[in-house]
Amino acid sequence: MNATDPIVSLAQVAAHAGVSAATASKALNGRPDVNESTRARVEESARVLGYLPNSLARGLTGARTGTIGVVTTDLDGRFALPILMGVEDALGTDRILTFLCDARGDGLREQSLIASLLARRVDGLILVGKQTDPRRSLGRLPVPVVYAYAESEDPTDVSVTVDNVDVGRRAAQHLVDLGRRRIAHISGEASHSAAADRVRGAAEACATTGHDGAIVSVRYGDWSEGWGRAAAHDVLDADPGVDAFLCASDQIARGVIDSLHERGVSVPKDVAVVGVDNWEPLAVNARPSLTTVDLRLEQLGRIAAHRIQQATSGETLHGVQRVSGELIIRDSTVPRR
Repeated sequence: MNATDPIVSLAQVAAHAGVSAATASKALNGRPDVNESTRARVEESARVLGYLPNSLARGLTGARTGTIGVVTTDLDGRFALPILMGVEDALGTDRILTFLCDARGDGLREQSLIASLLARRVDGLILVGKQTDPRRSLGRLPVPVVYAYAESEDPTDVSVTVDNVDVGRRAAQHLVDLGRRRIAHISGEASHSAAADRVRGAAEACATTGHDGAIVSVRYGDWSEGWGRAAAHDVLDADPGVDAFLCASDQIARGVIDSLHERGVSVPKDVAVVGVDNWEPLAVNARPSLTTVDLRLEQLGRIAAHRIQQATSGETLHGVQRVSGELIIRDSTVPRR
């Protein structure tokens, strides 16, 4: 949406919800004399249309302020922090200030923070998700919005996220290029789009190289070292001939390496291991150090900042941009002699 779009009126919200303006006002102001189904319908219309109370709408009719609101749902998470660093790096170069807020995974808190940022007349909003699964769109707002890491479900919004198919493809391609032909893929939770996309990318890489049967096992669990340890034992009990593990996270990979050591399996001489994330405290300190695919999260943040700058300058943008990973080769996949 362009920042110059007209501000939505209460009457438009009422018409969209099929109620009177008085009923819409009561519903949005929490009055008890409105039944819950009507209130929910009015609130949904307000969200879809991007309605703001008059006090906020009046504050958004002036000139640009040189500020951007950044709302994250996971400030303590290791994925959000490098994205935020990239955003700050890009916006700071142009002397644009950011208001950083942590919604702590609470949808109502996120709505309240967004309303507060709009009241402070930010020029735009960047929403940083906790994981790459698509999230609900905020609908129409009077300022541009860019969704980072977690893309919006609405294709007309602007989103920047990780290309997880590419991540899986790069990891598998590396193992195939090393001559590995019995690869076990230890993934995260099957319900997460990142897990499914990485599995798909790995399968595509193997098929492209003519070794589509190289992935002999795919197992889903959580994203922990404990799951990696348990999965590695299960895989090797069932198929001792496995010569590589493609792990959907560095934590899983560290667990796999632990189990291989316990069984007296040499890494990478007998079995190669690849992770995903390039979480350096884990990857560099693993023994052997871990080959992994870097998600380039700082670059993702810089792209999101560039998109919000384009939008606040009046450009009409939409769609999803996916950021490719980068293979970081370390000792866990040294080619066989």
